[in-house]
Amino acid sequence: MVLWLDVNTKKHRLTLLDGNKVVKRYKVAIGKMLTPTPTGSYTIINKEKNPGGPFGAFWMGLSKPHYGIHGTNNPSSIGKNVSHGCIRMYNNDVLELANIVPIGTNVYIHD
Repeated sequence: MVLWLDVNTKKHRLTLLDGNKVVKRYKVAIGKMLTPTPTGSYTIINKEKNPGGPFGAFWMGLSKPHYGIHGTNNPSSIGKNVSHGCIRMYNNDVLELANIVPIGTNVYIHD
């Protein structure tokens, strides 16, 4: 099993893949124009349940410092360009994803 994440910023979609096979797709929010989500290849380097603040139910930090995939206390923001560059998910979705992907999972972010 080779799990990895594909984040399409144009489609506001995070896809969990096993090799080339789609496992699950999630709707996400991304960075706004002045603080865009960084494109490139990263890895998940840490995980924290209930990190507090605006990060919702779970935080998964990326190898790019200060960026991560996290829940939100503002579910109406999902599907929009509103964050400071992080990838926001519904809390139920981020909890589900965090239970599936381990630290070290590759994350590819692109337009």
